[in-house]
Amino acid sequence: MAIKALRGTYDIFPPKSKLWQKVENLARELFDFYGYGEIRTPIFEQTSLFSRSIGENTDIVSKEMYTFQDKKGRSITLRPEATAPVIRAYLQHNMQQLNQICKLSYLGPMFRYERPQAGRNRQFYQLGTELIGSANPYYDAESIALAYDFISRLGIKCPAVKINSVGDTQSKSNYATLIKNYLSPKISSMCGDCQIRIEKNPLRVLDCKNPSCKEHIANAPSLLDSLSETSKTHFDKVREYLETMEIPYTIDNYLVRGLDYYTDTIFEIIHSNLGSQDVLGGGGRYNNLVQEMGGPSVGAVGFAFGIDRLILVLEALGQLGPKTNSGLDFFILNIDDSVFNQHIKLIKRLREKNIKIDICAENKSFKAQMRNANKLNAEFVIIRGSDEIENNVIKIKNMNDKTEETISITDDDSLFNAVLERIKQNDKKPVF
Repeated sequence: MAIKALRGTYDIFPPKSKLWQKVENLARELFDFYGYGEIRTPIFEQTSLFSRSIGENTDIVSKEMYTFQDKKGRSITLRPEATAPVIRAYLQHNMQQLNQICKLSYLGPMFRYERPQAGRNRQFYQLGTELIGSANPYYDAESIALAYDFISRLGIKCPAVKINSVGDTQSKSNYATLIKNYLSPKISSMCGDCQIRIEKNPLRVLDCKNPSCKEHIANAPSLLDSLSETSKTHFDKVREYLETMEIPYTIDNYLVRGLDYYTDTIFEIIHSNLGSQDVLGGGGRYNNLVQEMGGPSVGAVGFAFGIDRLILVLEALGQLGPKTNSGLDFFILNIDDSVFNQHIKLIKRLREKNIKIDICAENKSFKAQMRNANKLNAEFVIIRGSDEIENNVIKIKNMNDKTEETISITDDDSLFNAVLERIKQNDKKPVF
């Protein structure tokens, strides 16, 4: 039997891996621009970290975590999300002593056992940020603005931003009473999960994807109606700052997130290219989590994007074109073995100048090597057959307009300078 990747996992290889690198590199550059430093946490943690922070009654903890016992009998879980590990690291290493406001970003694989479908895998990848140390509503707005900026710079036009507020602890308690009273006549006809949620964590009912349950919830009381005065003021300020930043948004009265630690502002960014799985990412504020995990009483806010879903949208928008591949500056045809070593020297010197160059080391036909150059998206091809060697010249073929030029050479240095000059003329200045 052939060994294959497990269901819900997949391999990422060229040319698609180039698109992944584009997303990851942009994220790292933009996060750094906004003042976020990268943190890398372990892929597995103690199970209690997630059950305590995410919530025992969430689908993630109750149904989706990859949990196992290690050789000492300890319960270990592959991380299903990154916020809890980041806060654990923040506390373990006393990062609050470094800066009053700590800005951290991350990127890496997460794991959830759920039914695989487009944009939803058992091993999936997230990138995101966490700002720890302030409850100021400005940082809610800045977090949303950063997420919106990232999506826009990726070339995903007109993403929709939905915001809501789940309020503080008192607001959640107020709403729990309202929603339980509203749904009590209907709960017997709702799904089994909702019948459990309504008793243990009523806000989770709003997150149910069951069509019948969604009908019952359609006219439920709004979360905003239960906000305390403090939470109302906070949410009004977030909206004011978003409007000042010119970030378009709509209020979704029934928006909740799938994690229990959220307080006050929550948001999602969606895009129509994903169909029913239209959420690219989201996040919000979580003012109690740091203290609940044994730290000081400080506010925090963050977001995460699913890279898998971003890739689906970018592919749908046609960003996985042929130029996503290698994109060589030069490809050398191997026509005469007598100059092969000279070409090796040339490749080494040009790579030291940050110029992308490669050669066909096999004894293939001229046509086969030209096809190879095309597949590698080489801009120029260097041709040196017996005639060129005899006349001390090289031919450089432009693979875009199919023109050729013949250049005189005398030694290794003149060969190197001839190729380097072609790069300069093409507005490709060497980095070093």
